Amino acid sequence: MRTLCTFILIAVGAVAAYTSSGDEFHFGILGDRTGGAVPGVYEEAWRETDGDHPDFVVSVGDTIQGGNDLTVDAEWQQIMRTLTPYRRYRLFLTPGNHDVWSVVSAQAFEKYSKRPLHYSFDYRQAHFTVLDNSRSDSMPAEELAYLAKDLELHAKQPVKFIFSHRPSWILQVVLGNPAFQLNRLTKRYGVKYVIAGHLHEMLHFELDGVTYLSIASSGGHLRSTKRYEDGWLFEHTLVTVRGNSVDFEIKELNPPFGRSRQTKLAEWGPAGLAKK
Repeated sequence: MRTLCTFILIAVGAVAAYTSSGDEFHFGILGDRTGGAVPGVYEEAWRETDGDHPDFVVSVGDTIQGGNDLTVDAEWQQIMRTLTPYRRYRLFLTPGNHDVWSVVSAQAFEKYSKRPLHYSFDYRQAHFTVLDNSRSDSMPAEELAYLAKDLELHAKQPVKFIFSHRPSWILQVVLGNPAFQLNRLTKRYGVKYVIAGHLHEMLHFELDGVTYLSIASSGGHLRSTKRYEDGWLFEHTLVTVRGNSVDFEIKELNPPFGRSRQTKLAEWGPAGLAKK
């Protein structure tokens, strides 16, 4: 039986803290649901995630289609109904560009997600920071300031993850430039994993000892070549943390949405599968 965890949400800084024994746990990552949503995929991704029995789930954003202040509440209410069977899981949503585009939609995100636009939480030996770049391709200065303060406050946590919707880091990482501010913060505070969505494509980069990930789709349409080998797949991810070690299992959805292929992170690279 899984050890019971306690959960505290601190209003100032929106830091959630868990206490539990043991140093091994599992969490799920879900990719974008929308951005040309394919019917049935998100529901299947949740069914398969449920089968993994994670301790909690993190979404990289784009949970609703959005774009209209008049229908934003109705869209969130529909999603809440879809998630009814999975309410036992603590769900940490990242604000995506389809979720937040205006003041009204930002308020709706906070109302239905029960999180601020940026926040952080601890789970056992790991620290998670969720940033808001929903309305900017670059990482806003205020988000970087929040990140610096948050990482300073949780510097003693041995395992650290940063989540955002847009991969604002991708150009600098592709160019191999370690001098941009986000990477400097990861190095200063020992962050090893920076994770985003938005592209709907599975991509894996290593820069200066930091792992940067673009998570594939959990419902948003497949783009470009639509080839699995190029990183275009419907999937969910199971992450296992043991002590300071982190293992990612990329799980393609079952038929009819995929072929149930399972891969490790090392099998993916900057252009899809490392060996095609």
